[in-house]
Amino acid sequence: ELLEKIASRSQNIIEINISDCRSMSDTGVCVLAFKCPGLLRYTAYRCKQLSDTSIIAVASHCPLLQKVHVGNQDKLTDEGLKQLGSKCRELKDIHFGQCYKISDEGMIVIAKGCLKLQRIYMQENKLVTDQSVKAFAEHCPELQYVGFMGCSVTSKGVIHLTKLRNLSSLDLRHITELDNETVMEIVKRCKNLSSLNLCLNWIINDRCVEVIAKEGQNLKELYLVSCKITDYALIAIGRYSMTIETVDVGWCKEITDQGATLIAQSSKSLRYLGLMRCDKVNEVTVEQLVQQYPHITFSTVLQDCKRTLERAYQMGWTPNMSAASS
Repeated sequence: ELLEKIASRSQNIIEINISDCRSMSDTGVCVLAFKCPGLLRYTAYRCKQLSDTSIIAVASHCPLLQKVHVGNQDKLTDEGLKQLGSKCRELKDIHFGQCYKISDEGMIVIAKGCLKLQRIYMQENKLVTDQSVKAFAEHCPELQYVGFMGCSVTSKGVIHLTKLRNLSSLDLRHITELDNETVMEIVKRCKNLSSLNLCLNWIINDRCVEVIAKEGQNLKELYLVSCKITDYALIAIGRYSMTIETVDVGWCKEITDQGATLIAQSSKSLRYLGLMRCDKVNEVTVEQLVQQYPHITFSTVLQDCKRTLERAYQMGWTPNMSAASS
């Protein structure tokens, strides 16, 4: 097997990426792990054929491991995570998104065993709840990037993240429940926060965004797709924030020409405004804003299509006019 050949020729391998390699087996990963004790980074996205056997072998033979990205592995369970948590004390970066069998049981072992963690990314892990969030907040003070998109997480767990003084990026898209007060408290307490993703949390409102704009002293990115906001949220960002560069309010149906125009006029920092499917924003208005504020990228269906065509022309593409006319 290829992995065995690689391992036999070099025992100094520090990084391996076998993502989308469906022919790789647990046996191959076990051999690689055994022969590469210095392995630091292991990535295996969408290797649905691999089981706990692989991750247990990596955990057992590679104690210096710092990064494990194994998203979309259906067979992975808490047993594999427990081995990582008990044997890989140097772990800093984990990604278990769409590993549907993982639960709090395995996550809490990692939180208690891997105190140097800096990055966690989870996605659609429905068995992961507030208990996991609380455990990571209490045991992993160096966390900088935290993502629990689509997990069974609520404000009761999220509020514990206020303990993380180094938190710089927080992704809470489409979690089970999230209230405005919790978000405001996190922004007030986590002073290093630079990126906040609240998309698909319908309850997030204008008042919350105003507080975010006022309190987020280092915030550069704010994602609010499908939130319960109006033009006032955009006006508040333009008025109160000196740092926010990226704002996405796609699918926020109450956003109008006024909000888009006023944030463009007043913001000193804005460089990107996402307006996809904000149907009350007139495309003529957007075209005027594009001309008036060339330093800002405005994203709508039409504007994105125009930019794609421009790039294609720059790369030498020419339309086949004969095919179009036939």
